Amino acid sequence: MNITCTIGLLLCAFAQSSTAQQKTFDWTRASDEVVQLDPADYHSGRVYRPGPGGGNMHIDIQAKQPVTIAMAFADDWNNALQHPDPATLSNLTYRCMREHVTTTTYECHLPSERPMVLIIQDERTPDRAILTGIVAVLNRGAKKFISPNDLKITYYSWTCVNNCIQPEYQWFRLVKEKYELTSVPKIYSLLTPERDGQQLSVKIKAPVPMTIAVLPSKFADQIYDKPETLSSALGNTFCKQRGVQSLTFDCHFNLADGPQSLVIKPDASFSGHKKAEIELQTVRCIANCGQ
Repeated sequence: MNITCTIGLLLCAFAQSSTAQQKTFDWTRASDEVVQLDPADYHSGRVYRPGPGGGNMHIDIQAKQPVTIAMAFADDWNNALQHPDPATLSNLTYRCMREHVTTTTYECHLPSERPMVLIIQDERTPDRAILTGIVAVLNRGAKKFISPNDLKITYYSWTCVNNCIQPEYQWFRLVKEKYELTSVPKIYSLLTPERDGQQLSVKIKAPVPMTIAVLPSKFADQIYDKPETLSSALGNTFCKQRGVQSLTFDCHFNLADGPQSLVIKPDASFSGHKKAEIELQTVRCIANCGQ
């Protein structure tokens, strides 16, 4: 019988998560933006709103002429544009600045909970007879005598690309009862496993040492008819405990083993009326089970 038994709910939780294939994430193309920049002109791209732990951004840039790329806090940038002045724009805090770019994949890790905007500037010096500094550049009415810089921005999003729909699991109680001990083995018919690695949690509390084991039902049926076969039947499982009185342990099923049963028997003789408590739970798939 290929049932493995592990001790501890943490190991059980790890095994549960490993039964489904892990999701795979990657940068996927979201949208394109085409811009024409005059010499020394700025373009404000997408605004990113990272969460409490910050976040990453990823874009591709293709420019006909070199550009400078950076990220700025969106509120600072918007305030600066309301009073367009070279000193104000120069004194802003920029992150992940890269210069002299024509073709690149640009990435930046953003701080938490404060929106940031993508800024791209054409690096060419404007014709002073036409444009006089950033104030004139920001005036969109200025006449263009210089060929514009063709710029293409490809935005990406971090999304699931494989195993995106995951099965959902939930613990279900199979048995919870207090029963009176006898010298005859107590047998519970549990379930037929629905998948390899399905978990079973066993909790027992008894006044005397007990042997407890999860077995294929065919072996449990033999024990019911012939209690003396218990010792040999225990050789067919790793999911067993001997001499326990208060214990919680976990087992993982093999689908090929078919229906399963739980067998409990006192390890020593006793007198009087004594009761043991048993609780059994298993994890079952409740949604997306065919994934």
